[in-house]
Amino acid sequence: MRIEPMTYRPARPALVCNNQSGSYDEERAEQIAALCSDAGSPIVAHFCLPDDALPTRSRLEADGIDTAIVWTGDGTINAAVAALAGWGGTLLVLPGGTLNLLSKRLHGDRPLEEILADALAGRCRREYPPTVECPAGRAMVNMIAGPTTIWAEVREQVRQRDIAGAAALVPEAFEQSMGGEAVHLEGDDRAFQAISMTPSADGIMIDGLLADTPTLLLRHAIAWIGGDFRDGPSEELATRPSATIVSAEPLGLLMDGESTEGSARVTVSIAPAPVAFIVTRATA
Repeated sequence: MRIEPMTYRPARPALVCNNQSGSYDEERAEQIAALCSDAGSPIVAHFCLPDDALPTRSRLEADGIDTAIVWTGDGTINAAVAALAGWGGTLLVLPGGTLNLLSKRLHGDRPLEEILADALAGRCRREYPPTVECPAGRAMVNMIAGPTTIWAEVREQVRQRDIAGAAALVPEAFEQSMGGEAVHLEGDDRAFQAISMTPSADGIMIDGLLADTPTLLLRHAIAWIGGDFRDGPSEELATRPSATIVSAEPLGLLMDGESTEGSARVTVSIAPAPVAFIVTRATA
């Protein structure tokens, strides 16, 4: 993880939000803008998804923006990181989703107002936090490989309050979880329904997710529908800088809650984020 020792203070920020997020509130967005203005760092551009596209590196550079305040969930933050890879500015993540795992990692479990106040006052630093990357993409918070990733679709339907849609997916989710091809960590004979990979300063923390009996699957499903798949039954496998996950068929991948497809053999590695982040939590 790269850490820049000097403190940092935003001067020309842009605000990125998503009005389809369950936690979005117009008054809250106006409050963020007011706090920035009061601190002498007024918002100079506003990107509100899905009506607006995510800002690009070239757009922010052309507007002289030094900080992108990203007030969204972890999945949208992931997309913003990909769009801004290589940008010389800094991302400030504020809690704006369901779990806000990256915000908690960077700032602790604190209110938005406290995080923003610290950042605007320069009580923060720039870091390039570790991520898990593979040919299909990058995870800032967590990557999961395996057939049980379909539970993320069920969870999304629940989050959108589409109970009928969620119920329709449950039988398929159970079938894929119990009948899908097992997933292995290369060099380890143990088989799992999915493998979880979490970036850390020590490397990739790798866990096998257990869902091969009806009881374990039910606990696993409850954890996923509840929002945090990491709460499901699991077994610690290793912590290392790189690993290869293998299966008999192409792997379903979940990166910070967003689904994609990988090959039947996926190599992951730890790598610094491609853009700097503001960090307000105390150093260890």
